[in-house]
Amino acid sequence: MRMPSGPLTNAVLAVTVVAWLALLLTGWQDYAIVAGGFIPARLSGLVDLAGAVPAWLTPLSSALLHASLMHLAFNGLMLLFCGRHVEWAIGAPMMALLYLVGAYVSAATHYLVDPASMVPVIGASGAISALVGAYALLFSRQRITSKFGIPPVVLHVAWLAAAWIVLQLVFGYAFRLEGMGIAIWSHIGGFAAGLVLAVPMLRWRQRRLARAAAEASPQP
Repeated sequence: MRMPSGPLTNAVLAVTVVAWLALLLTGWQDYAIVAGGFIPARLSGLVDLAGAVPAWLTPLSSALLHASLMHLAFNGLMLLFCGRHVEWAIGAPMMALLYLVGAYVSAATHYLVDPASMVPVIGASGAISALVGAYALLFSRQRITSKFGIPPVVLHVAWLAAAWIVLQLVFGYAFRLEGMGIAIWSHIGGFAAGLVLAVPMLRWRQRRLARAAAEASPQP
């Protein structure tokens, strides 16, 4: 299938790239990581940063921050590919909502795992993981049959979630061996949000399109 255009996805990517370039060229990147990164300890009341982005907004501000060009490039490619397809499937409004929910669910998951962490979490990986989850569910060609009375869609979601968790655990272990950190539970939380919301959002758009078509059709 030809890749859809995805105007909203393109806009999100453009804003993310511009934010990274602006911070890099002005030399404010290190300050922005602390002031705008998601720091669980701030929500726990263990630390207070004067002049920083309000803690409740940092799941969004942190999505605009990236540690390196490679970090930005990897997230950008995932956003471009999965985001365009998901936007085509569920529409721009639902895709925007999914991206926002993914950012907050991923941050909440990371917080629950380590609420006292002082390390800023940056990058759009959590929000993009929600798009990856939605893409995996909506565009997977694998068909699972019902077993033990469990609906196929439930088994499909469970299989995708298990595969993603294992993949993230492997990535996390490999990064630790290299002396680098990765917020694997943030990715897992975002992916789970995509799995849970993809089908309801798709059905909402289908009902909306059907209603619009019915209203536009000539009445006898």
